[in-house]
Amino acid sequence: MESRSPDGAARHEALVASMTGGMTCSVPAFAGSERFHPDGRPKGDFRESLRRIPDGRNALTVAGAVLFPVVVVTAAVAVSHPVGWVVAFLLMSVAQNRLFILHHEAAHRVLFSDRRVNDLVGINLIGWLTFGTGGHGYRIGHINHHRDEFGPKEPDFLLYSQYPISAASMRRKHRRDLTGVSAFRIVRPRFQRLGETRHRRLTYRFLAGQALVFGVFWAAGYPWLYPLLWVLPWATLYQGLNRIRAIAEHGGMTRSPDRRSTTHHVHQSLVARMVMVPFGVGYHLAHHADMTVPYRNLPRLHDALVADGYVGDLEWPTYRSLWRALRAG
Repeated sequence: MESRSPDGAARHEALVASMTGGMTCSVPAFAGSERFHPDGRPKGDFRESLRRIPDGRNALTVAGAVLFPVVVVTAAVAVSHPVGWVVAFLLMSVAQNRLFILHHEAAHRVLFSDRRVNDLVGINLIGWLTFGTGGHGYRIGHINHHRDEFGPKEPDFLLYSQYPISAASMRRKHRRDLTGVSAFRIVRPRFQRLGETRHRRLTYRFLAGQALVFGVFWAAGYPWLYPLLWVLPWATLYQGLNRIRAIAEHGGMTRSPDRRSTTHHVHQSLVARMVMVPFGVGYHLAHHADMTVPYRNLPRLHDALVADGYVGDLEWPTYRSLWRALRAG
C-alpha cells in the first residue's frame, strides 16, 4: 500500500476515506497527565519502569510455549483415542498462536533485553519453525504498521478495512480460513519468483524449517502426525484464530495520529487470554500507545491509561460484542 508521490498519497487518502473508519467513534479529549503525554505515551520514570524486561521469567515462558506442542502430541499419542486426536488438533492451533505472539514480542525487541538473544530465540528460531523464514521481514512490516496504522506502508490494510461487513461476508472469510484457502494464499508466494536469488533463498529457509519440524516427528516415530497435528492446525484453525484476533485489534478503525481511532481495546477475560490473546497482546491500545513496553507490563500501562482518562468509555465489554458489531453491516 506504499504511496510516496503526491498522486500516490492522494490515492491512499482516498482509500482510507472510502475503506476505513466504519467502527470509529468520537474519542474523549486528553490533554495529558503527570504520567502521560497527550498522545498516550508514558513519561519519565513511569515509562522506564514499564520498559524493564524480566529475562528470567520470559525464558521460562518461552520454554513453556515451546514445550506446549510437544506435550500436546505426547498426550495424544498416549491416549490414542479419536477424542484425544480432536482435542490435540484444537490445542495445537492455540499452541501455534502462543508461539506467534512470542515472535511478535521479539519483533519489538522486548522478549529479552539482550538483542542477540532476543533475535536468536524469537526471530531466528520461533519465527523460523512456525512457518516462517527466521528472518526480519515480519519485523520490518510490523514496525511500519505501528508507525502509521492504515498508512501507505501498512502491511495489513486490506485485513482491517471495510468493516463492518455483512454476516454473509464474514462467513465467507471464516470459510476461507477454516478450509485452508487463506493458508494457501500465504504459502503460494513463497513458490513464486523463484528465479530471484533472494526470494529463492527465503523459500529454501522456509522449507528447511519445516523439514526440521518434520524430522522431530520422524525421530519420535510418528511422521504422519506432522501433517495432522502441525500443518493442518496451522492451515485451518490457526488462520481463523489469527483473523478474529486481528480484526478485534484494528478492524474498521482508521488512519489517525490518535491511537484511540486506530486501535480497539477489549476487556480481557481469562478464556480470551488463554486461547486467543496470550502474553498481554489483548491490551492492544496500550501496546500501540507504547510499542516498547514488554507484554508483562501492558496490563499496568492499560490500567494507568484508564485511571488517567485516556481510554474513557472506548473499552468493549467482550470480544463477542465487538465481533457482532464488526459483522453488523
